[in-house]
Amino acid sequence: MRKRLFSLLAAAAVAAAGLTAATAVTTPAPASAASCYEWSSTLSRGDSGAAVKELQIRVAGWVSSGEHLVIDGQYGPATEAAVKRFQSGYGLSVDGVAGPQTFGKIYDLTSGDCTPSHFSYSEFDDNCGANNFNGGAVSASTAKENTRRVMWQLEAMRHKLGDRPIGITSGFRSYSCNSAVGGSSSSRHLYGETADLGISVNVHSQCTLYRAAWQAGFTEILGPGYPGHNDHVHVANDPSPYRSAPNC
Repeated sequence: MRKRLFSLLAAAAVAAAGLTAATAVTTPAPASAASCYEWSSTLSRGDSGAAVKELQIRVAGWVSSGEHLVIDGQYGPATEAAVKRFQSGYGLSVDGVAGPQTFGKIYDLTSGDCTPSHFSYSEFDDNCGANNFNGGAVSASTAKENTRRVMWQLEAMRHKLGDRPIGITSGFRSYSCNSAVGGSSSSRHLYGETADLGISVNVHSQCTLYRAAWQAGFTEILGPGYPGHNDHVHVANDPSPYRSAPNC
């Protein structure tokens, strides 16, 4: 088993960057996961940096009802709580510290492009047939990264709902695509921050999906009874929280 050991020089560099020099992780990532991102040390409250941000993206769906995890690279109480829920949800030791067991489970769930194994960009980039992330309110790279976060939140939803598939009927839209389908001019689809879960491609009821999204960190959730949403549940990471599903 390959092990990564930090030298004194590396530890000093970490400290100089304002990060905590933590215990080296001795569980290597599978080849597919390592090709996108591999953690080299345990993380816990008080740590900060890119490694924490990557962790936050993967546990963003493990919040309590109505909470939203900020992806800021700071391992604070909210991140610790999300890690604990992730650990509990997958039957791991619950201590709020991201170490070999926690990373090992994340690697198990990760594809080579850092998306969760049960979702792919191709489900979100139809864009009225363009099959890309171009032409929206943000750059294609930002829209794609926003979509990756949505996917990890949906991965949490999927597991909480018994690991049954969750189908996507709409993801990112360009301005022209959004206009063509009658979307709101301020739609989060333009940012890649959303997914529509159509009843035609889901085994779960709309109300089940609506309630599960509330426990997966989404801030904008619209469902049956809300105008134009009787055939799907809309979930998004909107900076202005709002949810409505009168028929639920």
